[in-house]
Amino acid sequence: MELPGLAFAIWMFICFCASVDGYPSGKIREACTSMIPCHGSSPQLSPEHTITVNGTEFKPGDNIEVHLSGPDFEGFFIQARDAEHLDSPAVGSFMLVDRRLSQLLTCGRTKNSAVSHTSKAKKKYIKVYWIAPGDAPKHVQFLATVVKKYKIFWVKIPGPIVSQPNALSPTPPLHATSEAVSTSHPVSYLSKPFNASGCGSMKFCIRNPSNCDPESASCFFLSFQQEKSSVFIEMSGPSEGYLAFALSRDQWMGGDDAYLCVNEDHRVHVSPAYLKGRSRPVLDSENALEDVSWRLVDGVLQCSFRRSIHLPAYKGRFNLDASYYIFLADGEASEGGLIHKHRRQPLITNGIYNVTGLPHDIGGSRSPRLIKAHGALMFVAWITTVSIGVLVARFFKPVWSHSFLFGKEMWFQVHRMLMLTTVMLTSISFVLPFIYRGGWSQQAGFHPYLGCTVMALTIFQALMAGFRPSRHAPRRQLFNWFHWSTGTTARILAVVTMFLGMDLPALDLPDPWDTYTMIGFVAWHVGIDVLLEIHSYCLVRKVEVIEDDRVQILQSLTSAEAEGRLFKQIVLAIYICGNVVFLIAFLAAISQI
Repeated sequence: MELPGLAFAIWMFICFCASVDGYPSGKIREACTSMIPCHGSSPQLSPEHTITVNGTEFKPGDNIEVHLSGPDFEGFFIQARDAEHLDSPAVGSFMLVDRRLSQLLTCGRTKNSAVSHTSKAKKKYIKVYWIAPGDAPKHVQFLATVVKKYKIFWVKIPGPIVSQPNALSPTPPLHATSEAVSTSHPVSYLSKPFNASGCGSMKFCIRNPSNCDPESASCFFLSFQQEKSSVFIEMSGPSEGYLAFALSRDQWMGGDDAYLCVNEDHRVHVSPAYLKGRSRPVLDSENALEDVSWRLVDGVLQCSFRRSIHLPAYKGRFNLDASYYIFLADGEASEGGLIHKHRRQPLITNGIYNVTGLPHDIGGSRSPRLIKAHGALMFVAWITTVSIGVLVARFFKPVWSHSFLFGKEMWFQVHRMLMLTTVMLTSISFVLPFIYRGGWSQQAGFHPYLGCTVMALTIFQALMAGFRPSRHAPRRQLFNWFHWSTGTTARILAVVTMFLGMDLPALDLPDPWDTYTMIGFVAWHVGIDVLLEIHSYCLVRKVEVIEDDRVQILQSLTSAEAEGRLFKQIVLAIYICGNVVFLIAFLAAISQI
């Protein structure tokens, strides 16, 4: 028996418009007609549960004992209907035996005409009584929808037929309704993994990392191959939860056509969905998809399906002969097939593509270009220019005190040039995330707060340096202290901010490499600083200090510092090379995400 058109239309309306996520309370009047739960999945085909009664005949007013039993299930919905017109309203009313497990519902105009669960607690057996009405049809059949888990359910499991005395056998013969209401094409198991043959020549492919093999346990793979008026789609990647891709008109989540492959108890469900902003996807019926297959081996989830290029009858489905940005995401799924927010940024193509046009074999990025530029500029500023500038000001005054550049001491000009470069790079980098987000990000934790603090200290440090007193002014000592403390605070906070930023979804550098590398840089900088401090201390110890002759002490100190010029210059060269190595490592990592 096919699902009646009216019932199917009502069910589709509810699923699309009512945003129903399931009925753990059992109050499911919306499903009175179709008996189909809006769980975004298709019913199972072979029932595991049975309905039994204590008799085969009834008269108006009789009580019929009805039993529903089988393996553990969470939800159920029982009705009695005219056996010859199963699309007709519910017949008769029910009486409960255990109010802890079951409750009465009113479907249509008939009070207490259905029974459902009271909670999602597991149960094996339900017993109720059906009361035959005075206007009962000649033949009545009991039907049940049973939910084992959120996406595993059976619809309209056919139960026994009870008849009034002397009634003729019902016609036409009834079939298992759970097969009749199937809303998708059969699902099969993939016998072998996908491969990349034909990518760029016969099919459109997206791979991450670039040119990876979809048989690999670290390869995310998505392909589209046009076949007449339809497109065959393959999706693969390392995931124990779910994989999903979406077609989008921009690089932002929201208003997108999405498709999910969700692992639930080692069984994969494939569902179209619609993305509304950054909220949970609204699952759709599967009947827009054909030739659905899946495979789950060694932590690699693979699924494939076919869909028509044009689906005018389905709301939210995009035409596949237009150009879109393509998102590819993965994440965790809990019991019942409930998906969780992806913990890292989705892979996004760098441009818009038509998957039915000229085949391409492309990659993508998990980090937007503006965020990449933000990270790269901050690394250049706070790993390279600041660190070298501080070292020059702290240890190279005596070394370059007699060398001049543009009328000023060389150490001062080098220090000022590097610090102004830091201010410029930090300022440019600071505005990029706001341009990308269009405002403040609520998802970035303490990173933006610390970033604003670092930016404020950077500007304050530059303004303070512009109004520094002359070398022998009374306030010079106070300026020196404030200049040092502000700069040191900014550098410490900048390192902490970079630590936090490296693991944010928008710039998720590989773990634990990013943490170890940043720790290595900090250790490298502190080690060089300590080495130069020890070197300066050793030189001072060699000075012949003349008691109470401060001029002689200063002259001796200057002479001693000059003696270490070669050593300091070698150390500075090594330090710059080391910083460049760390910088290249970070920039290379950013370019790969």
